Order: sequence, then C-alpha cells, then structure tokens
Amino acid sequence: MSDLAKNEDKSQKSSLFASQRKFVLFSLTPILCLFILFSLLPIVLSLILAFYNYSPLNPKPPFVGLQNFINLWSDQVFHKSFFNTLKFVAIAVSANLVLAVLIAVSINSIAKKFFKNFFRTLYFLPTIAPLVAVSLIWATMFDPNYGVVNMVLGLFGKHTMIYWLTSDRLALLSVVIVTLWADLGYNIVILMAGLDSIPKMFYEAARIDGANRFHTFWEITLPLLTRTLLFVSVMTVISYFQVFTQVQVMTNGGPDYSSEVLAFTIYKDAFRFMKMGYASAISVILLGVIMVVSVLQLKLGKADWEY
Repeated sequence: MSDLAKNEDKSQKSSLFASQRKFVLFSLTPILCLFILFSLLPIVLSLILAFYNYSPLNPKPPFVGLQNFINLWSDQVFHKSFFNTLKFVAIAVSANLVLAVLIAVSINSIAKKFFKNFFRTLYFLPTIAPLVAVSLIWATMFDPNYGVVNMVLGLFGKHTMIYWLTSDRLALLSVVIVTLWADLGYNIVILMAGLDSIPKMFYEAARIDGANRFHTFWEITLPLLTRTLLFVSVMTVISYFQVFTQVQVMTNGGPDYSSEVLAFTIYKDAFRFMKMGYASAISVILLGVIMVVSVLQLKLGKADWEY
C-alpha cells in the first residue's frame, strides 16, 4: 500500500472517530445536565449554606463560618441520630449481605430454570413496590393489638403484646426488618449474576477432588464472588446511610429519638425548624462519612485475582 493510501485510510479513521466522539458527547449532554442540576449543584449549595445561618425567612443570611459545625458537638439529638445511623448501617448491611449471599446461592443451585427464575422474580418484586406504601403496610402489621406479626408470634407463645414501633429497643430493629424485606431482592439478583459468571470448571475440579458443598462455597464461590460482593456492599452502605422514608412513615424518629437517623434529622432541621444552614452542615458530615466508609471498603475489599 502506498503512502498516499495509508494517509487516506488514517484520515478516514480519524474522521470516523471524531464523528463518533461528537455523537457520544451529544448523547451524554442531557444526562450530564440532569446530573449537574439535581446532584452536583445541590451538593455545592449545601457546602456553601453550611457556613451561613440560612433560613427562607431571612433573605440576607449572616455568615457564621464553622459555627454550625461547632454547634453539632453539643447537639444531643445529632449525637443520637449519628450513632443510630451507624448502628442501622452496621446491622442492616451485615444482615443484607449474609442473607443475600445465602439466598442467591440457594436459588442458583436449583436445577430447573423455571423455578430458578420464579424465585429470583419473587424476591425481586418487593424492590419495585413504593417504599411509602410498604412502610405503611408494615406499620399496620407491627401494630401491638391487631397486627399480623404479633398474631403469628402468638401461635408460638403467650407473650404476644410486643410494641414494635413504640419501644425504644425495637423501633430501629423494626425499620431494619422492613428495609431488608424491601431491598434484599436487588442484591440477590446482582449476586446471582455474579454467580453465573463463575466458570463451571472450578466446581467440576472441586467435585473430582471430593470437596463437599461447604468447602466448595468457602474456597471457590465466596472468593470468586468478591468483586460482586464489593460492589453490592458499597452500594448498600451508600443507600442505607441515607435511609429516610421508613423512619418518617413508621416511627417519625421516636420514641425518644431511638430510631432517628441523620437523613431524618436533616429533614426536620431544614423543613420543620427552617434551620437550613444547620441542616446543610449535617449533610456535609453525612457526605463525608459516606465517602470515608466507601473509600475504606474499596481499599480493603480490593480483589487481586484473575481467572
């Protein structure tokens, strides 16, 4: 091929690449605009408002510097909601991951494709239900007098008058239960996709070596599922740090702030007490905690293997 033909071929490829790049940029523009408008801009505004004593009733908010953050150290409600959030995330994420892995492995072991798809769909259905409606239904089910939960427990014992939503020991646990029921199916589907990507030859080799189911799961399935588990755990942690709907609908943060979480505290301070600068400071703290925890997960959960 002559130099002229080579240059012409390079020119055509360059022109094609440029047109494809323009098309990609044009296609991404609406999504980028929405991201800036509804994600990036609110974060920037929250960072700015955190340094002001801003309220909708005050058109010229005074600059207070770090005073909003300093006030958080003496705010007992913030302390309680902060530790409630950590407790909720620790319990709910751990339970979610353990249950999701066990259920995903169990469903994946079903031989018939029809039943495998049936159970996968069955577990996924609660994730598409409106969370407000789910919370209202569960609040009714947790009613101490005529709730289904106490009625079912009554079949196994006499002590059936359990105050799920008005007990300071059980209110947060009730929110965890509802969150798991509503959210578990999403992680199950993701983990099943991860299980399907594991080459079958590893299981065949383990079977030839005489490995039982537990050893196969512990030595093959779990290590090769690490990357999927890392993705699931990071996304679940980010989501659970922002839990709000269940708390607002079921417990309203009570009793005695025992189920109040940071997202609900932000909502109360911003829209009930009109302390938007103070609420923005809490938002910045929450954002920082989520970023630190997510980075730690990515660092500690990094998998160095290939197959």
